[in-house]
Amino acid sequence: MISSVASSSYWTTTAVVTMFSALPRTIGCSAGCRLPIARRSAGDSSSGSSIWLNCSDPSRREREIRGPKASAVVRPVGRGCGSVTRRAVLAWDMGAEEEVGYSRCFLRARNGEELLFCIRREVEAGKLSSEIATRLEELYYNYRNAVMQSGDPSAKEIILSNMAVAFDRVLLDVEDPFSFLPCHKAIREPFDYYMFGQNYLRPLIDFRTSYIGNLSLFFDMEEKLKRGHNIILFSNHQTEADPALISLLLERTNLYFAEKMAFVAGDRVVTDPLCKPFSMGRNLICVYSKKHMHDVPELIEMKRRANTRSLKEMALLLRSGSQVIWIAPSGGRDRPDPLTGEWNPAPFDASSMDNMRRLLDHSGVVGHMYPLALLCYEVMPPPREVEKQIGERRKISFHGIGLSVAPKINFAEITAGCENPDEAKEVFSQAAYDSMIEHYNVLESAIYGCKGQNASNSIVSLSQPWL
Repeated sequence: MISSVASSSYWTTTAVVTMFSALPRTIGCSAGCRLPIARRSAGDSSSGSSIWLNCSDPSRREREIRGPKASAVVRPVGRGCGSVTRRAVLAWDMGAEEEVGYSRCFLRARNGEELLFCIRREVEAGKLSSEIATRLEELYYNYRNAVMQSGDPSAKEIILSNMAVAFDRVLLDVEDPFSFLPCHKAIREPFDYYMFGQNYLRPLIDFRTSYIGNLSLFFDMEEKLKRGHNIILFSNHQTEADPALISLLLERTNLYFAEKMAFVAGDRVVTDPLCKPFSMGRNLICVYSKKHMHDVPELIEMKRRANTRSLKEMALLLRSGSQVIWIAPSGGRDRPDPLTGEWNPAPFDASSMDNMRRLLDHSGVVGHMYPLALLCYEVMPPPREVEKQIGERRKISFHGIGLSVAPKINFAEITAGCENPDEAKEVFSQAAYDSMIEHYNVLESAIYGCKGQNASNSIVSLSQPWL
């Protein structure tokens, strides 16, 4: 997916330049960060129906204003999770006939064979490249096999509806590409890209073997957020689908918190055709990943300038308050050890963490920092090595996942004995990483060690609020 689906690092950390003296002093973010508007041109700050006046394509304006309107079928998640509901977007109920200006072949498909035939038809019509078509077909088969593993009696219906909508959104963006601003607000209407991502990923989670650690701290963070405080989550990063997987575990208990989350995202997430529709449903702070900064030498300076702009946008967000920002200080997804095959979270980058801390301190708003552990690689594992080219092969599985938050960390307390700033940065980064690892190991014991909630200890209390 996204889906999310990206090529290398999906949600990653920024290569930072210290810019505090040059940061604007006004409160709030740019118009692009505030407006929950779909399909607007960069820099458009208008509202109401006038937002479409900057669009040069009349048919595009019309179809975005008119629809689609998704309906939903609500049903239990599956075996052992009777209290959880799944909203499956039905492709044939999304107002296909009302939208104009581009093909709706995918939404009219009645089965998997017709869906794949539509891909070939769009290639013949010159609307899809053969490369994207091959990736779509592979994604369909991998997603189908994973959802079938769940044993859900409605699996075939779910596969068809979710894949039809996904293909439809990919085709729409290929024909009329969406451009992301440095600070991107999740698009919730007229098409709800957030729920699209949620619906797509939900069937891949085995909720019977999934766990949340320290749920009470999530309630505490949510209350702080509602009081106007800022929160930074220092997390490991495992899959392209991390944002949706986090939100799915929290949607029963902390929906406000889940929907408010903003993710520091690498450039791959906003350029990969298969990934973009899923990314459009997330609050993003777009940066160029340190792991890909030097892929094209002549673009290095441009990427640095873009990261500086994103840093300024992040500072503006934090000054407005009530922000929760997720960042992976490792700079990319965790990968298995090449010799042992074991998965271990990648080390945190001390400079990235220090820059986030300083942004928080300079915001003028009360802020808090928490280590966060995420265990979900089985659902959509990354390639074993970092790839430069966009278009990685995507493996998908039905599996249990875990999320656990550690108590907030205090820079002054942790670094009280340090003799210089460089030492303090390293000590603080290592303390956050060690805390995250403690929680990760408990999740691993619960899910892969088959201990379930019995893996809980004095620092991690596991629960399954969806049961």
